[in-house]
Amino acid sequence: MQTLTPHVYWAQRHGEIYLRVELSDAQNLDISVQENVLHFRAQGHGAKGDNEYQFSLEFLQPVKPEVTHKSTQRQVNITVRKQEHCWWDRLTMQERKPLFLAPDFDRWLDESDAEMELRAKEEKINKVSIESRIPKDPFLGLKKGYLFMYNLVQFLGFSWIFVNMTVRLFILREDSFYDTFHTIADMMYFCQMLAVVEVINPALGLVRTGVIPALIQVVGRNVILFVIFGSLEDMQNKAVVFFVFYLWSIIEIFRYPYYMLACIDTEWKMLTWLRYTIWMPLYPLGVLAEAVAVIQSLPIFDETRLYSIPLPRALGQSLSFSYTLQLYLVLMFLGLFINFRHLCKQRRRRFRSKKRKAN
Repeated sequence: MQTLTPHVYWAQRHGEIYLRVELSDAQNLDISVQENVLHFRAQGHGAKGDNEYQFSLEFLQPVKPEVTHKSTQRQVNITVRKQEHCWWDRLTMQERKPLFLAPDFDRWLDESDAEMELRAKEEKINKVSIESRIPKDPFLGLKKGYLFMYNLVQFLGFSWIFVNMTVRLFILREDSFYDTFHTIADMMYFCQMLAVVEVINPALGLVRTGVIPALIQVVGRNVILFVIFGSLEDMQNKAVVFFVFYLWSIIEIFRYPYYMLACIDTEWKMLTWLRYTIWMPLYPLGVLAEAVAVIQSLPIFDETRLYSIPLPRALGQSLSFSYTLQLYLVLMFLGLFINFRHLCKQRRRRFRSKKRKAN
């Protein structure tokens, strides 16, 4: 029986040499390293049909004598460990490459890419090691259950608002703008009062988001809802109520289901993209609609003197609440800037981490 040389493909990392021998249905494998030379002999189907194939390779630098290999129906995969973690300029001691040897481009990396791969492995090992040392929270399941139910209730509430307003818009058209408050207010009151727990949750460490951004959003919305719309009957019939409520509901019907799925360690890519993208035009539009509502309420507060601050007689009768609202307008746009920066950072971190996982 003729003895032949199989096709051999190689690649390396800083600590290992990988060899792929093109020999299917290999039998009687004899693979060993002696005096820094790899000897291979096996019976199988190669480039010249069913024959006995063999080869020897003298490595450029010392390797460990232990060899691991795995035989599949199509090939034999061999791993040889280097004595020292370093990068070789070539595989063999002889400068001229053997004719049967070629690079394995399926596994080939240059030195810098191999270093990045090694660092990624080390970071993953360190992360697992750190996480293993952190004691498990015995109440984790209870916390996730509570957060899931909270987000579910809010999702259902804002979905009801969105669907109700959308149906009324198609049926009544612009007439639906002027009675939105009387139709939607009770559910919006419920959702926004419940949203106070979004400030409590980060304060108690139940979620990782900051307290300040949540406080800005919850306080800002509740001022608009309870002080501007709830206190002034003249504001309740204005079209701005429709736009404020509609923009709030669109944002939340994507935000809350995203948090629901996160509680059960599940991700829907389209929902993730919508949650971190749709707010970019809608959030500033919502703040703009809120600002319009505040501006429209200023003459009403001046006329009714509602919430005015009493002053000594020497200074006048009272200080109109409209001055407070004018200051609030400035703070509203400052809050928009702070929250927008915070949400942009969240979006960058989210998609950067997804890219790292994909790589």
